[in-house]
Amino acid sequence: MRFLTAGESHGPELTAIIEGLPAGLPLTAEQVNHELARRQKGYGRGGRMLIEKDQVRFTSGVRHGKTIGAPVTMIVKNRDWENWQSVMSAEAVPEKEQLKRRVAKPRPGHADLVGGMKYHHRDLRNVLERSSARETTMRVAIGAVAKVLLAEVGIHLAGSVIELGGIKAPTEQLSVAEIKVRSEASEIRMVDTTQEEKVKALIDATKKAGDTLGGVVQVIAEGVPAGLGSYVQWDRKLDGRLAQAVMSINAFKAVSFGIGAEMARKPGSQVMDEILYEEGYTRKTNHLGGFEGGMTNGMPIIVQGVMKPIPTLYKPLSSVDIDTKQPYKASVERSDTTAVPAASVVCEAVVATELAQAVLEKFEADTLTELQHSINRYREDLEQY
Repeated sequence: MRFLTAGESHGPELTAIIEGLPAGLPLTAEQVNHELARRQKGYGRGGRMLIEKDQVRFTSGVRHGKTIGAPVTMIVKNRDWENWQSVMSAEAVPEKEQLKRRVAKPRPGHADLVGGMKYHHRDLRNVLERSSARETTMRVAIGAVAKVLLAEVGIHLAGSVIELGGIKAPTEQLSVAEIKVRSEASEIRMVDTTQEEKVKALIDATKKAGDTLGGVVQVIAEGVPAGLGSYVQWDRKLDGRLAQAVMSINAFKAVSFGIGAEMARKPGSQVMDEILYEEGYTRKTNHLGGFEGGMTNGMPIIVQGVMKPIPTLYKPLSSVDIDTKQPYKASVERSDTTAVPAASVVCEAVVATELAQAVLEKFEADTLTELQHSINRYREDLEQY
């Protein structure tokens, strides 16, 4: 399975194309729209979420509620396009129109300046429109399709926020089903709500100060069979591929598995997961987050991603005008105080996408039935090993 996304933040629409899905997968717009709505929620979101009510439309690859084996195309229209038609027009417009909303003062922490240098843009809007986190709309749409596929073979995921603005949420050993219920009930997607009011107060104070907040999100996947990925080449190690996928999310700057950085502070005897046999191989603990040697080991996958504070500030930082080279305050675009709760949904989506790709690489999958038979036979073989 492979995919591409396209579209600008204030362009007419966003597009995704997925190739390699098996035929016969039940798939509806409602399933995707449910995930898109989850992405738009969360305490601390900005005004854009009041404008966009993302709805997907399939334009290929799905017929009568099922995939047909052809590439699946999804489109989400940008409602805000009505206010940007001349600014973002694909056709030539008068110079006066071209200069409207031109960006010449790059924002620290964004792709603005480096993207302009790379592609020789004199209007940095050409960079920020595509580098915007609006692109994650289609990453979530693709992840929604991946989650439907994974559920058909007994793999389920859930994401949550485990830290926001330096406030850590107590973590518990919970099932994916329990995490889903608890995180969906929380405006900040924390499974333990004892810190919720404290976090919301911090978000309010930060918004008033014109600043932003980052945090840490966690995704857990259950039902993943042992043996996805491979140790034989560096680029086939699934934890490495997952790390790259998580790091590709806008504003994510670190990724870890299991107990993460705590491994560096413990002796090996307190890190390695001892092997047990109880009607199949299992582990006494899951410090390594479901991976050994770049392969899934049958334990739940546990992956965390660190999101930096959003770099668009209402109290803008110092920058330099690319025309005059004089110091200025950076340009201000509409922004969130924090998008960490939404980022947990995006992280779910990219983890689901990478797992779906790994499943489709390993098992015969021209049709959903073929995939299910193949993975069920494999699970039976693992039980006999």
